[in-house]
Amino acid sequence: MTKAIYPGTFDPLTYGHLDLIERGSKVFDELIVAIGENPFKTPLFTVAERKQMIQKHTHHLKNVKVDAFRGMLVDYVQGQHTNIILRGIRTVSDFEEEFQRALTNRVLKNDLETVFIMTSEQYSFLNSKLIKEAASLGGDVSKFVPPEVKKQLIAKLKKKTI
Repeated sequence: MTKAIYPGTFDPLTYGHLDLIERGSKVFDELIVAIGENPFKTPLFTVAERKQMIQKHTHHLKNVKVDAFRGMLVDYVQGQHTNIILRGIRTVSDFEEEFQRALTNRVLKNDLETVFIMTSEQYSFLNSKLIKEAASLGGDVSKFVPPEVKKQLIAKLKKKTI
């Protein structure tokens, strides 16, 4: 049985993330979407909110689980009794960054493998930071995130500016 970990901050969950989860669920017997708590990022949504968003939009995928972790990804992956990390590639610059991460992870744990899936063309430009920025300026982000996520995003941004 092949199990993979798809790590990220998912702040917020986008159609690009969902596309990768859907496609990854067809490649692996089990896929764990792992919300990383990154001390270098200040997320808009709590881990619990992000976990709920992902669970709501992936409940139909029976081989997908949602979890959260702190600390090193390589330790989390090992603790899940797998050695496979799934990552999406949108652009050449993504490849360069992900290539460096994959090699670093392999140096830290030499049996780790990173599997890259190319993002679908219609999502290749999506970026959570840009989506939050557009939404904060009143832009319509309905083509980028599911309706429930858009509603939560707008509500969260309104609270932040008050």
